[in-house]
Amino acid sequence: MVKVKDPEIIQRMVLSTNYKKKRIFSITAHIDHGKTTASDYLLRRAGLMRPEDAGQLQMTDSDDEEQERGITIFTSVVLLSFTDTRHPDDTEPYIFQINDTPGHISFTGEVSRALRGSDGAVILVDALEGVMTQTETNIRLSVGQELCKPVLFINKVDRLISELKLSPQDTYARIDKITKQVNDLIKKIRPDGEAFEDWGVDFAKNSVAVGSAKHGWGFTYEILKEKGFTPITVFEKYNEGDILWLRENLPLDEPMLRMVVDHLPDPVTAAKYRIPKIWGGDLNSKLGQALIKSDPNGPLYGMITKIFLDPKRGYQATLIGRVFSGTFDQTDTIYLVNNRATSRVKRLGVMEITDILDLPRVPAGNLFALYGFISPSGETFMSLEDVPKDKEAANQLPAFEKIQYACEPVVSRSIKSKDPHEIDKLDDVVSKWLKADPTAEYRLDKESGEFILSGIDPLQIEILTKRINVQVPIIIGEPIIVYREKISKRSKDFYTKSANTHNRMLLYVEPLDEKTEKLIETGKITDLQNEKERAQVLREEAGWDAKEARRIVDVYHGSLLVNGTSGLQRFDRVKSYLTAAFRDWLGACIIAKEPAAGFKIVFTDMTIHEDPRHTQYGQIAGMAFSAMSLAMLDAEPHLYEPIQIIDVKTPEGTEGSVSTIVSKRRGRIMNIVPEGEYVRVHGEIPAAETIGIADDIRGSTQGRAFFGYEFAGFEKVPANMEEELILEIRKRKGMPVELPSTKSWERFIYKKT
Repeated sequence: MVKVKDPEIIQRMVLSTNYKKKRIFSITAHIDHGKTTASDYLLRRAGLMRPEDAGQLQMTDSDDEEQERGITIFTSVVLLSFTDTRHPDDTEPYIFQINDTPGHISFTGEVSRALRGSDGAVILVDALEGVMTQTETNIRLSVGQELCKPVLFINKVDRLISELKLSPQDTYARIDKITKQVNDLIKKIRPDGEAFEDWGVDFAKNSVAVGSAKHGWGFTYEILKEKGFTPITVFEKYNEGDILWLRENLPLDEPMLRMVVDHLPDPVTAAKYRIPKIWGGDLNSKLGQALIKSDPNGPLYGMITKIFLDPKRGYQATLIGRVFSGTFDQTDTIYLVNNRATSRVKRLGVMEITDILDLPRVPAGNLFALYGFISPSGETFMSLEDVPKDKEAANQLPAFEKIQYACEPVVSRSIKSKDPHEIDKLDDVVSKWLKADPTAEYRLDKESGEFILSGIDPLQIEILTKRINVQVPIIIGEPIIVYREKISKRSKDFYTKSANTHNRMLLYVEPLDEKTEKLIETGKITDLQNEKERAQVLREEAGWDAKEARRIVDVYHGSLLVNGTSGLQRFDRVKSYLTAAFRDWLGACIIAKEPAAGFKIVFTDMTIHEDPRHTQYGQIAGMAFSAMSLAMLDAEPHLYEPIQIIDVKTPEGTEGSVSTIVSKRRGRIMNIVPEGEYVRVHGEIPAAETIGIADDIRGSTQGRAFFGYEFAGFEKVPANMEEELILEIRKRKGMPVELPSTKSWERFIYKKT
């Protein structure tokens, strides 16, 4: 258990409104570039570990699974207090609220959620591997999506000196090249405006540090000047084998602390430009002004960014988030804006890796941790006292923008409770884990009684199923690639009837336009919005007709259900049934029971029987399923497969064999760039073809290549293999091994007499 050193100081600093002494930031990097090892030195500086353990203990990897695999899986949050040794007369410490994030693509959702609660980012890059795929993703998420100002730490410089035996000049050139690559990415994606002009990183301006987390040393330009050293000093000490001298005279924590203090913003400074990006409400309102000022005296408004399910405490949920306005009091009853639900707090404080340090209140500009209820990550909350009494006004409360994720679920496994009586318990357990990690999805296959759990890649699913299995013993299927079913054109109108013939509907489908799909993907259009706000966004940003935009019934799986009728009677009675049918149909569509996406489904006429006994879910769903299925078959449906960007850094001379491996797996080589003794091979490859590719690449490069993936999107399956693949999927799922046809739904067609 982590014990907090000087908890009174942490409590006093959290409650303090001297925001100039507060920093909230995330440490991000590609996998194995050394984030957690570097974090040890900050913990050592704060007195949370022995000096000899720093760089070895990896204290923020507190989970057994993390320790066993040697990777970070879950973001760890820690609050540390420091004094700045440059100002000995200033006795008031700084408080750092730090997120140590994962570097593996499987857990990139943890990075996105951590960045939402942060104001800055320490981008860490391995000096040998350089800027890799996840580095680029992290810069895009931090700088482009969440407006977290970056600084750069170039780690593992010891490897350039000891392993590659580079000369000082070649080492400097390598560091300069990495700095330039990072700056090129920052400049490409940073917003326009005066506030962002200085967002590059520069060794001469002390926003770049170099060093070795393994050996515990590092420096900025300022530190070298102060101590009268030069970079040559480092080479001399390595030649002498005197690493201890480096650790004692150039301790790694000092340059990291200075970069954070000098270059990352305090909460008040950051709020001015972050709030307009992450909150869509009226900035001139009382709440808007309080958010922009990070005002602890304003109305309470915050966001839950992470759910920590502690395996050592029966997977009880601790909610972690950020107070952006007002002061969160332990006695508050809070209102969850998206879920429109009320919850009470049992325990409030701040997180210290796995423990809550209790506090009576947490003002704006701080992270918090609470215990007492569970809600999805990404939820906006406010004080129940501030919720408007008018129901319509309450439904129009502005939430924080949806957190953007770099990947989509493209791999699935079936899970089934070993004890059939525990299916409800399994549902509860899976729901809890997906609230903690919204990058995963699941659905219940009603025919087989199995849950289909989908995630970013096999490792994410493996971690989730392990946790679920501890709570409910399950049978786990093999990993399967998740495809998408989409259409190519507008269908004809189809008129269908319910099984009892008492209800009818007229419907057509068409592909959603790209602008609307993007609005749904980025969370600007959701099912929880009130219709006026949603209609305004669609009208202004996607060119929708104002009347049609107000008649959206549901938003789900990147698709829309639209009421195109006029004067429809009794619709409220069947609306929930129709919405449920729409979602069920999209979740397992008709080509191969894969999820559908990009549909605009419009019903233009509907007859609803006056007797409720004739309008139950089964009648409405059967009628809707048949209409949507017939329309889809007429709209030229196709199967789409997930595509990954593959980035391989391989020794010079092996790039040909790497390119061949990618090409043989239906991949496309996009770029080949020499980087000294290495060559970067950039390409795109279907996710289905990445299974086993790691062994092939390692074999062809004697294990010397580094590589990573990034989700690129979905592309139509090649025509010469589409039918075979569809039939293969249908066979695996126990469906008839034939392409779907209209005969399955013809009995529901309504023919006017």
